[in-house]
Amino acid sequence: MRIAQIAPLIESVPPRLYGGTERVVHYLTEELVRQGHDVTLFASGDSATSARLVACVPEALRLNPRVKEPLPYMVLQLEQVRQRAREFDVLHFHIDFVHFPIFRDMARRTVTTLHGRLDLPDIHPVYREFCDMPLVSISHHQRLPMPPVHWAGTVYHGLPRDVCRFNPVPKGDYLAFLGRISPEKRPDRAIEIARRAGVRLMIAAKVDKVDETYFQERIKPLLADPQVEFIGEIDEAQKSEFLGNALGLLFPIDWPEPFGLVMIEAMSCGTPVIAWRCGSVPEVVEPGVTGFIVESIEAAVDAVRRVHMLDRAVVRHRFEERFSAERMARDYLSVYRALAAAERATRAA
Repeated sequence: MRIAQIAPLIESVPPRLYGGTERVVHYLTEELVRQGHDVTLFASGDSATSARLVACVPEALRLNPRVKEPLPYMVLQLEQVRQRAREFDVLHFHIDFVHFPIFRDMARRTVTTLHGRLDLPDIHPVYREFCDMPLVSISHHQRLPMPPVHWAGTVYHGLPRDVCRFNPVPKGDYLAFLGRISPEKRPDRAIEIARRAGVRLMIAAKVDKVDETYFQERIKPLLADPQVEFIGEIDEAQKSEFLGNALGLLFPIDWPEPFGLVMIEAMSCGTPVIAWRCGSVPEVVEPGVTGFIVESIEAAVDAVRRVHMLDRAVVRHRFEERFSAERMARDYLSVYRALAAAERATRAA
């Protein structure tokens, strides 16, 4: 198939450091190319891909200090896609809904993966108006707040099998927290769990500008605990060792997480996940197999004490069965082909 992938411009594809959406776009694009499809990636010029790259800006917008407002660059990106739209069988967007008015007249040749939370009431009028645009959710839970729309499928994220290497015998004696320092990710819970369990906690996390006050006032004082080590943001190469050598990953979120890529990154290493029952967690974590799902600090502490009982080889095996990049690409190809078949049927009629 001739496939266009339209990525956000805030980060490169793949991102240098934090950036879940761009990382998923990269894994999907590379796997589609590996499977023999003709893929064009519309992204920032510092992206690295085996697909055909259309550089919509020279570098990721977050890394360019001269960029104050990303919207003009997004508009220019969409114009590049519009001018070349006839070249593709399917246009796969990963940029929320900003493209809907421009591509509505060719809606059946588009699909949009929604990577973020959908419980914000301000966005619902948009989806009600553009209810003909085909959408993909990344978990079933993510869909719950939405008005009636055109769901084309649910596709769980996937990773290449070698991006986070399997580690059957972790060398560390620590729990891991990986992601962002923000109120909804609850690093304070992670610190409390580790403290009560008497286990060292290592935090590898990004602090966005919007969360700087939260970090300084709520989290930084907790880092004085000698059991807690904050190492900051890490890159892809460091992630495998960081997660693979951990006893378990703490994922004590307090928001409707649409998916939670870090959970399957840990599973890829064979590292079990201890996660709060929020959002997509029950769809990703299999209790007693790939981790534990908890609803209190006490339950999380108990899970920490039992995490060594889980078979890391089984955790890795379940990752390969459920969350590989090959499976993700197959699922998206099924969506693409169903949309193409519907388009052909409409033309024939």
